[in-house]
Amino acid sequence: MAVKEPYNESIWSKYYGPNLGYIQEKYEQFANDPLSVEINYRELFTISGPPPLAPATEQVPPAVISGDPAWLKKAVRASKLIANIRIYGHMAADIDPLERDHNPMEKWLNPATYELTREDLMALPATLIWENAPADVLTGWDAVHRMRQVYTQTIAYEFGHVHDERELSWLNRQAESASSPAPLNSTERKELLRRLIQVEQFETFLHKTFVGQKRFSLEGNDALVPMLDEIVRAAAHDGAENILMGMAHRGRLSVLAHILGKPYDIIFSEFHHSPNKELFPSEGSMGINYGWTGDVKYHLGADRAVREGETVRTRLTLSNNPSHLEFVNPVVEGFTRAAQEDRSTPGLPKLDTNKAIAVLMHGDAAFPGEGIVAETLNIGKLQGYKNGGTIHIIVNNRIGFTTESEDSRSTHYASDLAKGYEIPIVHVNADDPEACVAAIRLAGAYRSMFKKDFVIDLIGYRRHGHNEMDDPETTQPIVYGKVRNHPTVYKIYADRLQNEKIVTAEDVQNMNIAAESVLQQAYDKMKEGKQKNAEAKTSVPLPVDSSSSSTRSTAVALNTLQQINRELLSVPDGFQVYPKLERILQRRKDSLNDGEKVDWALAETLAFATILRDGTPIRLSGQDSQRGTFAHRHLVLHDSETGALLTPLHQLSESRASFGVYNSPLSEASVLGYEYGYNVFAPETFVIWEAQYGDFANAAQVIIDQFIAAGRAKWTQRSNLVILLPHGYEGQGPEHSSGRLERYLQLSAEENWTVANLTSAAQYFHLLRRQAALCGQGNARPLVVMTPKSLIRNPRSTSSGTELALGQFQNVLPEPLLGKKPGEVQRVVVCSGKVAVDLQTELEASSSQDWSWLHILRLEQLYPFPEKELNAHFSSFHSLQEIVWVQEEPKNMGAWSYTEPRLRAIAPENTTVQYIGRPERSSPASGYADVHAFEQRRIVREALKLNSQVQAAVPSS
Repeated sequence: MAVKEPYNESIWSKYYGPNLGYIQEKYEQFANDPLSVEINYRELFTISGPPPLAPATEQVPPAVISGDPAWLKKAVRASKLIANIRIYGHMAADIDPLERDHNPMEKWLNPATYELTREDLMALPATLIWENAPADVLTGWDAVHRMRQVYTQTIAYEFGHVHDERELSWLNRQAESASSPAPLNSTERKELLRRLIQVEQFETFLHKTFVGQKRFSLEGNDALVPMLDEIVRAAAHDGAENILMGMAHRGRLSVLAHILGKPYDIIFSEFHHSPNKELFPSEGSMGINYGWTGDVKYHLGADRAVREGETVRTRLTLSNNPSHLEFVNPVVEGFTRAAQEDRSTPGLPKLDTNKAIAVLMHGDAAFPGEGIVAETLNIGKLQGYKNGGTIHIIVNNRIGFTTESEDSRSTHYASDLAKGYEIPIVHVNADDPEACVAAIRLAGAYRSMFKKDFVIDLIGYRRHGHNEMDDPETTQPIVYGKVRNHPTVYKIYADRLQNEKIVTAEDVQNMNIAAESVLQQAYDKMKEGKQKNAEAKTSVPLPVDSSSSSTRSTAVALNTLQQINRELLSVPDGFQVYPKLERILQRRKDSLNDGEKVDWALAETLAFATILRDGTPIRLSGQDSQRGTFAHRHLVLHDSETGALLTPLHQLSESRASFGVYNSPLSEASVLGYEYGYNVFAPETFVIWEAQYGDFANAAQVIIDQFIAAGRAKWTQRSNLVILLPHGYEGQGPEHSSGRLERYLQLSAEENWTVANLTSAAQYFHLLRRQAALCGQGNARPLVVMTPKSLIRNPRSTSSGTELALGQFQNVLPEPLLGKKPGEVQRVVVCSGKVAVDLQTELEASSSQDWSWLHILRLEQLYPFPEKELNAHFSSFHSLQEIVWVQEEPKNMGAWSYTEPRLRAIAPENTTVQYIGRPERSSPASGYADVHAFEQRRIVREALKLNSQVQAAVPSS
């Protein structure tokens, strides 16, 4: 931090009028009992003796004491000056190493702007214009001088947007206190210098050794590493079990090496693109044998245990992250919440925010530029997502690729987005590493005190281009003219410590030699092929075994289900369920009896209850998931008289794990990323995210593409997350029809997940239980389910209690009304989802017809493709002439493009494969109910050959 200037005036010259009277009172107390006054006064009187009985300089104007209006105006102006220094001082602060900005607020920090002279301010008591003024600040002039020292140097505070009075007062006191945070001692300063040398030497070594290769160096913001060191030290000291970090690629290699402890030689080997030769005789075998693509070195994550002897005090995790820079943010937030919760007992999980801390590093262009940042900040205080506050560090080099700040944001600072969430902000000059450490200490203290986010805007520069192959002077010639002549932070700090006699030039030289020696030894080790990449051995993904999950028993005894159902319908005395809802719930009372049916919602609730009974915790979130978008779920009941809440799944007598269901904000990307992160960190938990409508997941496509679908192949990152996507064509228009099934099938490969489109409550029950059984297992993988809308209440999708008690999930369901004479079947309709029920409805309406020529197979699991089951059915139809794929989605959407080649590959000889459905469209569904109904009826009747004259396309309207 910047060194404070000494005061030149005689100590007693600062006391006038009331101030002098006050100090004389203090001296009298001191004379009677030295311990009765504050230590500041004890030191003052011990060193300086008694104060004079009269001022040492001119007398205070009597008007100050008498309350003259002119002097009261001066006091008001002085108070305004102090307030504006506090609010706007950051805009005149020394926070840019390259001094690129003009500070327009400087005049508002100048006494002359307020028509105040030095003499005016000397005449005003400090306490009159600065509440809680330190003891050594006695006059208004002292106050202005001290406030400028605090607010306009290399660390700048921006707290004016924080509206909580208690927080704002605490923040101001911390900023204005000379002892908070405590300054670094000599040993700490030497270690800080040593760390800066290690960081610079690492980057320099890579630059000269791997010429022209991308590494996205940290140079210009080197202080990030000692800042993270401080977070790790403080969090471990405070008992945090986990520190979860996320960042983009800028500086990632240095963080991996110096914070996560990734060995230098392994990083060097990645520049040579060399896999572990013991495990992979040829690099190509990674993909051939395992389907493991890996990822570039500056996207990879790592783990490290911070030990004290044999005991692990804290575990550090840096999350893997693709080039979608900020999308790791909600993933890390989910990691953190999962690390903080105890899910071992019934009820809501028990949250302890001291157990883990999240640290997110952002780019200055990405922080205001990517909407996922705002989405993630928004969930920070919400009940289902809060985790005690995140420390955000904007690694600010003032350029986004080649784009200047004025072209990449509409705000003054990159951090301004955080103001809307009342998050405190500190701007700090990256060339003052002590100020950077002080900022981190303040952030940690604030989080500890208030359990909220804190933002540090680390303002530096970028010594090279966006990557090391890029010439930045073509677009930023002025900036890079300054960069070329600007000393690095270690040299600036080394000169400072030498001037202060903390280190010698020889000390600095020895530190450089030691750092370079370590790097060279690691490089020589890598060249000699001696490295043993233990991480690679343990992280190689094994092939997913899809057979084990499909054969697992998921049935639950009927008497157990009946007992659970009774408990779910029991409410405590005095709890008033909304009368209309009470009648709906009571219909479930007999659903498991002979001759009765279980609907979709009850099947889901029973699945959840039995999963909890098995000891697997559950977390479900999504927009309106407590009640359900279609008013079917009602997992949380509201007392109609008091508004009190009741979650029946919390009161099950045999539950052995926690259950949490949360209504999410209107945000898909951040919430889905959060749930994915939660599940990856706590794989033993059954985590479910539900879209309000299926295609709302469009807004989370980056999370789906880059994390959920590909995380295992790129990073060996396992997840068994369930994604529920309401899907079905009922005439509700383009945005409330399609869950975009085609996208998930297009992403399906290497058994990376399961994709299902279900038609019965029993199927849903067994699929949920099958998926829950994968929790924490090596063959875990996500599940994508196209869930119904209208089918939720359709009697044809209900199931008997026996189907839950005796059955299991079936990949292919034959239509029960058909197939009685397999030798006569000539056409097999293969379909998936709601259209199968539409076909069944039409069959029942035309029950007098002879349907022996037809059979219908429902493809309940689309991926992995159930080739064996379909083959078995096809081979039993000896007269089969045609296989028809029927879908309600347009031809270029839905499952047709996925199923066509697979159906053709297994179709019996001389059997054709045809398509019936909507033609190719750019929009997923019509917005006109009558057009929808016409098309839907055409598809159904054409599939069943009910009307040979039916039109093949919808007439133009």
